[in-house]
Amino acid sequence: MNEKRIPLSVIILSHNESNNIGDCIKSADFANEIIVLDSGSTDGSEEIAKSLGAKVFNRPLNNNFSQQRNFGIKSAVNEWVFMLDCDERITESLAKEIKLCVQNNCDITYTVSRENHFVQGKALHGILRPDRVERLFKKTGAYYEGIIHERLKSPYPKCQLHSRLIHFPYKSWETHLSKMNKYTTLLAQKYHEKGKKCCFVRDIIFKPIWAFIKVYFIHLGFLDGKLGIVFSLTHYFYTLEKYVKLDSLNKYKGRI
Repeated sequence: MNEKRIPLSVIILSHNESNNIGDCIKSADFANEIIVLDSGSTDGSEEIAKSLGAKVFNRPLNNNFSQQRNFGIKSAVNEWVFMLDCDERITESLAKEIKLCVQNNCDITYTVSRENHFVQGKALHGILRPDRVERLFKKTGAYYEGIIHERLKSPYPKCQLHSRLIHFPYKSWETHLSKMNKYTTLLAQKYHEKGKKCCFVRDIIFKPIWAFIKVYFIHLGFLDGKLGIVFSLTHYFYTLEKYVKLDSLNKYKGRI
């Protein structure tokens, strides 16, 4: 084992990420344990991860990200954990901060900002403005909850790291639209199971319009040029699709 590596377990969720998994793991090579939770990849992702020294668990996701991440936490040999996604990269400056935090060993959960990158450039406003995510934490007492948009629960106070994660959120528009379809379906099912009502005028007419106005004007999406307006429009359709599916579930068991 490389003596320069720190006692940190980096946990990565993967499914058919052969284009991403290698660079993702390499960005975390300062950690002495990298765990990849692979949910049935068929593109060689698992082999790439193993070739780079990662521990690979082949485990079905079952549309439950919290359950998958919690399995990773329980499998970690170190007390300190960093949760990383395949489409993210740890920069050198962030790695230095992480090393210092692990060395200081304070009872703190650290959040990190993610900066979204695309072939066309960065997106720093609107729906794609940098978001804070809880990623570096002690595993004792920590767990995730929620099927999607899962959140970390930790007994320790939060502190923000200065450096950012680089995030490549979508490989293509097909990937983006597929993710939208999956997430809106899961959210609609969640709302339906909780008995949430859907008002046609409020939820299907006005909420999507407000969603666009909020991310494009209030959150300055227009400053990101063409990317800004396109992603603001897709956010409009994301909101619309979510409530259309809920309305269909409530009234027609999901049928049109």
